[in-house]
Amino acid sequence: MNPTISFFGRFRRLFKLLIWLFGAIRQINRLSQHDAAQRNQIIRQLSAGCLAILNVRLQHEKQPASWNGTLVVANHVSWLDILVINALQPASFIAMKEIESWFVVGKLVKNAGTVFIDRSNRKDIDPINTSIATALKQGENVCFFPEAKTSLGDGVLPLKAALFQAAIMANAPVQAIVLRYYVNQQRSQMVSFANVGLLQSVWRIVSQAQIDVRVDFAEPLQAASFADRFAIKDEVEQYLRQVVEQDSPNPNS
Repeated sequence: MNPTISFFGRFRRLFKLLIWLFGAIRQINRLSQHDAAQRNQIIRQLSAGCLAILNVRLQHEKQPASWNGTLVVANHVSWLDILVINALQPASFIAMKEIESWFVVGKLVKNAGTVFIDRSNRKDIDPINTSIATALKQGENVCFFPEAKTSLGDGVLPLKAALFQAAIMANAPVQAIVLRYYVNQQRSQMVSFANVGLLQSVWRIVSQAQIDVRVDFAEPLQAASFADRFAIKDEVEQYLRQVVEQDSPNPNS
């Protein structure tokens, strides 16, 4: 049975989360006043602060030394994923267009540099790849979730290859990351954003006494070493599946 906190504790967390949210909006609206290093530090601190409120604890080995101009890709389980990655190494995110309409959250992530994409519209892909490649060439880190939607966390959905083209265009390294969530030291679907609304997901997460997230890093891939974006996608997908299914309660999902 998953350990949960009292209703009073949940509402206290929600109150702290609201205070964090409005403080984050204020700071993110001022990001343009800072240089890149300061912006990254602010985003890292904001992300770590939110995770602390929710008692989400990170576990990871030593991360790669250099992330400058890197295309970062990860499996997608929860809205927590963005906070976890940004707490380690801030990046601009490519996210599904639906997030843009979320109350407050949409404005927050947009001002933090998120680019929204309608994956059902092929016309969106080419300009997005060009924008990503330009950012990578300028030394910025860009992150996207190649599953294109959230999973339950106990498996990996088929990856989409389209946005890997940006790494080839920029001749940039590709850094694959695996996120695994645990409640009471057991792999858990409790944090998954699949098949639930935002408010329900937030309530489930604030109800947990503690959430642990294990972060694993692959060896960086050099885009120039691969024949095309599909070859990069296949290599990343193999790594994600291998790690996610290590202790999955449902390895065939």
